[in-house]
Amino acid sequence: MESQKIVVVNQAVNYLTIGLCNAFAKKFSQVDLITGSIHEQGEPLDEAVSVSHIGHWIERPMWKKSVSYLWACVQIYWLLLTRYHKHDVFFVSLPPMAYLLSLFLPNRCSMLIWDVYPDVFKITGMKESHLVYRIWSWLNNKTFKKAHRLYTIGDKMADLLSKYVDRKQILVTPIWSIFQQNQKIKKSINPFVKKHQLHRKFVVQYSGNIGLTHNVEILVKLAEMMKGHEDILFQIIGRGPRVPYLQAVVVEKGLPNCQFLPFQSDEMFPYSLSAADIGVVILDNVISKGSVPSKSYNLMSYGIPSLYIASYDSELYNYSQKYKHAKCVNYSDLNEAVAFILELKNNSELREQFAQNALDASKNYRRSNADFITKLYCDKIHQGQSSNKLVATEDVSEYA
Repeated sequence: MESQKIVVVNQAVNYLTIGLCNAFAKKFSQVDLITGSIHEQGEPLDEAVSVSHIGHWIERPMWKKSVSYLWACVQIYWLLLTRYHKHDVFFVSLPPMAYLLSLFLPNRCSMLIWDVYPDVFKITGMKESHLVYRIWSWLNNKTFKKAHRLYTIGDKMADLLSKYVDRKQILVTPIWSIFQQNQKIKKSINPFVKKHQLHRKFVVQYSGNIGLTHNVEILVKLAEMMKGHEDILFQIIGRGPRVPYLQAVVVEKGLPNCQFLPFQSDEMFPYSLSAADIGVVILDNVISKGSVPSKSYNLMSYGIPSLYIASYDSELYNYSQKYKHAKCVNYSDLNEAVAFILELKNNSELREQFAQNALDASKNYRRSNADFITKLYCDKIHQGQSSNKLVATEDVSEYA
C-alpha cells in the first residue's frame, strides 16, 4: 500500500459501514470516518476510528433530502481537500452522488456501490434521455475507470455497472446480516408475539421503509386476495409517506388481516423479526438489477423463508434459485405468491426445509465479508490475460 491512512465516507452510517471501518482498522495505521450519523447495531465502532461530522441525512420531504445530500457533498469535498488530502478515500452509499467527487480529488479513491445510480431514477419514470441521467452516466464512465477499487454486492449489479466500466474491473463482494447467528426467538416466549396476539397467526411480514417507490401496496393486495384466510396476517412494519394512504385502503376494503406497526426499537427488532413465518422483500421491476435490500440477509440469518417480489432478472431471483430458501414472483404473478404462502402454511416439512435452506444461505453473508473487502483492497490484484483491467484473485466464499 502507498498510503497508511484511509477515510471512509458515508453520510448515514449503519452496521455495514461500521464493519468496514473496523476491518480497515486492522490494515491501516489510521482510519477516519466522515459521517452525519452513526447507528450502531451489534458491532460498536472501533475506538481507534476518528470521526468527522457533517450534516445528517434527512429522509423526507424530498427537497430537504436533496438539500442534505448537496450540503454533505460540499462538506465532504472540503474535508477531503484539506484534512484528508493525504488519505485514501472509500465512498459508501450516501450521499449517492458523493463518489463522483473523486474526479476532482488528488486522492486515491475507491467505492462500494449498493444502489446503482442514475439507473435507480428509472423508478420515478426518468428516461435515459433525461439530462440528469445522461450527465450522471457520463460521470460514471469517468469515475469508475479512475477508481482504485470498484466493489458491488452481486453479479446482477455488476452486470448493470458494466455498461459504465469493464466488467473485469468490478469486484463482487457480498454484504452481511446484522445478526451473525440464528437467534430467532420462539413464538411461545416472544414478547412481541404476546403483545400483538400473534400466537395463532401465520405472519407474512414486511419490515422496512414505506415510501413512494417501495410498492408495499402489493402486501395490501395480497391481504385482499387472501381475506378469507383469517389465520394469515399480513404485517407491515415501518414508516413513510405512503402509510396513511395504505391504511385508508385497508379500512376502505375492510381487511382485518392487514396490520400496520411503526418501526421497532433496536432492542425489539430481533423479536419482531422472529415473529415472521414468511418475510417479504419487494423490489420494483425497473430497479431489480440495481439493488439488494439488506433485510434479505437478516431473514436468512434467522432461518425465515422469504417471498421475493421482483423481476426474474434480479439478484433476488438468483438467490431464490441458488439457495431454495425463497420464492421469487413477478408483480403480474401474485396468484403464485398466494399459492406459496398457503403451501408453506399447510406443509410444515416444506416450511422447515425452506428455513434450513435460509440458514445455510446465511453462511455466505457473514461479517467476515468485510474482512474480505479490505483484503482485496490491500492485496495485489493480478492483470487479466485478456484485459488490462483488475481481476480479483480470490473467492469470497473462503471468508464466509
